[in-house]
Amino acid sequence: MTNRYAEMREKAARVREQALFPSQRIPSELELQARWFAGDFGKQFLTTNGDKIDIVQFGIWNREAGPDFSDAAIRLNGSEPIRGNIEFDLSDRNWEAHGHAINPAFENTMLHVFVHASDRTFFARTRSNREVPQVRVDPNALPETFSANLPLARPGRCQAPLKDLPEERVRSVLDAAAQFRLQRKAAQIRNKIDNHGRDEALFQQLAAALGYKENKLPFTLLTQRLPLKLLRRQSTDCEALLFGIAGFLQASDLDVYERSTRKYVRQLWDNWWPHRDELQRLILPGKVWRLSGTRPLNHPQRRVAALAALARNWPAFQRSSGKGNSAAASEFLQGLDHPFWNFHYTLTADASPKEMALIGESRIAEILANVLFPFWLAEDADSSTPLAPRRAGRTSLWPQYAKLPARLSNRRLETAATRLFGSDPRRLLFTKTVAHQQGLLQIYEDFCMQDNSDCAHCPFPEQMRKWT
Repeated sequence: MTNRYAEMREKAARVREQALFPSQRIPSELELQARWFAGDFGKQFLTTNGDKIDIVQFGIWNREAGPDFSDAAIRLNGSEPIRGNIEFDLSDRNWEAHGHAINPAFENTMLHVFVHASDRTFFARTRSNREVPQVRVDPNALPETFSANLPLARPGRCQAPLKDLPEERVRSVLDAAAQFRLQRKAAQIRNKIDNHGRDEALFQQLAAALGYKENKLPFTLLTQRLPLKLLRRQSTDCEALLFGIAGFLQASDLDVYERSTRKYVRQLWDNWWPHRDELQRLILPGKVWRLSGTRPLNHPQRRVAALAALARNWPAFQRSSGKGNSAAASEFLQGLDHPFWNFHYTLTADASPKEMALIGESRIAEILANVLFPFWLAEDADSSTPLAPRRAGRTSLWPQYAKLPARLSNRRLETAATRLFGSDPRRLLFTKTVAHQQGLLQIYEDFCMQDNSDCAHCPFPEQMRKWT
């Protein structure tokens, strides 16, 4: 029986010597990227220039615009690890054809991997004219077996000590990291308060939170160009000013809007027009907004309307949030509404038959975690030592913060959870609250993001074994 099985195995091996992907089945770029990430192509390569490349860590899948893999590390000719991004294309010509050479998102790319070589030589260069090493891979050299169920990242060495730690000790690690992160954010807000005053600092932070990560910059620019004090003075025109400076009132022809929208847009235009010439140079360019990949509920136009509602109702917001009461602040934010934006995604979209919250529960949770709690802690801190909160603040704020339920996850959080917990069944328990999510992100940034050794020399696993 053993010999027969050996013969079967030998025959199968001879079959596999043929091309892995016959002409009738060409692998997709996504599949080849997955095979690269799985390590099926290997970890040692020669570049098109003959340099030796060692992959120290493959990084993580980038599910957004930019290079395919971020936070990777390589060695070039035995050098110290170089950290950066990796782009994987089907053809060497795609670097130029896809505009990577002029895209600032590709500036930190350190390796360009491709499958097919063109008749002529194509170089990979960044916008700053830095040459990016290129490696060609051969799909025919791939092993036949493949699982497409690849995580965003691989579990790290730290999963072993964390898996053996009692639940209470793991929670204490996450609590400590979350408290450190909260205090660090409070210190940053304290600086903004010193520079811009209490209300302006809070208004700017709220605007950035409404912009999400994709549009934090334009929302910050809005509040810098239209300070809260000015908007409060111009309360009647507040919404129109924000939409105008945002660049969302460029089309003067009302025919481009749906009939149900024209009355609202006409009102915005009538209020914006008297200010337009004076404020023309402050209007944000359209390219500053990132709209692709944004959920309709999170469209910047809806968030600008929410920002206007906050400005108009600022005294009421101050009363609800001034005492460090997360329940009162949450109730106020949930109660914000708008007769137009309760039923519209954008200025040009059809009306929705179903009413929508101006600020949803998940965004309110983010505002509490990343704006209000750090802000309350900043106000409670001693001015000479902003990272050392008074005991009263520590006992009143932390229990509230620790109980905030997590509403959302994201790519970085899932990556961090994979690195630290792997397949540990307790993984979900440790990401159920905002505080533990924040602690997990802090550990990931302090250790995983600073490590160029693919976990080999990271001190975190050893430190966890000693954690008490």
